[in-house]
Parts: sequence; C-alpha cells; structure tokens
Amino acid sequence: MLASDLAAMGSEAKSVVAAGADYLHLDVMDGHFVPNISWGPPVIACLRKAVDDNVFFDCHMMVSRPLQWIQPIKAAGGSQYTFHIETCSDKDSDHDSPADVAAAIRESGMKVGIALKPGTPVSAVAPFVALVDMVLVMTVEPGFGGQSFMPNMMPKVLELRTTFPELDIEVDGGLGPSTIDYAAKAGANMIVAGSAVFKPGVDARGPIQIMRRSVEEHGQGKKADAQ
Repeated sequence: MLASDLAAMGSEAKSVVAAGADYLHLDVMDGHFVPNISWGPPVIACLRKAVDDNVFFDCHMMVSRPLQWIQPIKAAGGSQYTFHIETCSDKDSDHDSPADVAAAIRESGMKVGIALKPGTPVSAVAPFVALVDMVLVMTVEPGFGGQSFMPNMMPKVLELRTTFPELDIEVDGGLGPSTIDYAAKAGANMIVAGSAVFKPGVDARGPIQIMRRSVEEHGQGKKADAQ
C-alpha cells in the first residue's frame, strides 16, 4: 500500500483486492529502524473500516521495538505481524528476544512473520522458523518504495525453500512482471508488489495475473499469494 495514492488509501485498497490481490501489505516504519516514517495503528484501523472484514492485513513492522506494537496492531485490525530479526537479540537485554516476540504475536491471534534485510544471512532466522508462519526476504533495503529489485537475494530464497519446503516465503521490493520469474523460480510464494500494481493508467489485474501465473508455474508446489 505504500505505493498507493495515500490520499485515497481506502479506495485504492478496494481496487487492488477487486483486481485479485490476496493480501494488503502495510509497511509500518518508526523512523528509527529505517530512516522513514509511514503510518501506525490509527491509519490501519481506518483502513480496516474501509474494506471487508475478511481482507488480510499483512503488517510489515519496520520498528526498533517489535514487542511494543503487537497489541496496538492487533487492535487496529492486523492479520499478520512481521518483525525484523535485526531488531532482536537473545544476548542483549536492550533488545527483544525473537522467541518472545513470536510468542507474543501468536498469543495475540495474529500470524507470525519474521523478516531479514539484504545484508542478513538466512542463518540468522533459521533457528526461529519453527516459531513463525512466514519468512520475508527483503529484495531492497527497507524504508522506501520504488527501489530496484536485487536478484542477488534469490539464493536466500532458494536456501529457505530447500531447507524448509513447506514454509511460506515472501519477497518484497522491486517485484513486478519483469522480475517475478527470478523470485518464483527460487521458491517464493508470497509476492509483495507496490509500484508495479499502483501505476497510473494500468489495470492492476494485469500485473497481478502475470505474477500469480509465474508463481504457480515455478513456485515449487507452493500456492501463489499475490499482494
């Protein structure tokens, strides 16, 4: 949704859902973990009122204190809460424990996602895969939309798909009809697309259908989820 017309967020959300999007991907940024500020629980709560109750809100939490925001995001209508492994530590009391964050999200009733930035190896999240529903591999540096896709992140996706064949694997950043095959062939089955879908004069059905077909053809048996 970050690439949508934010002055018409409700109607933009309805439009892409009608065009075939499975989820709405909501980027929450606190200005600390990433050098940008987007929106928080009040905006998500307003958007929840603007769409059907069954629309899935995939909340990508680019925040330095993931435990702090779990209950506010749940109350606002979040369906899945994805936190960044880089914000957590089992060894540093100044950071939240990944296991504690995952447990708190699960207890809230939301699905659990864990994300890694381009510079973070798969080994950082591997110990926690059993605690989550989805791993998000960033294919751009988090914080801003409109960046170019990083194909050198695909070995991470392939490593995750090979090691955890039933895992939901999401990719986010620079995805569209011209880049989807890289991600789908590596094994990603959840595709976040912003600029490729929210493009003036372009019917969102076109790029969504192209991306879905690619994942269905190359997605190593996983169901396509286009966002």
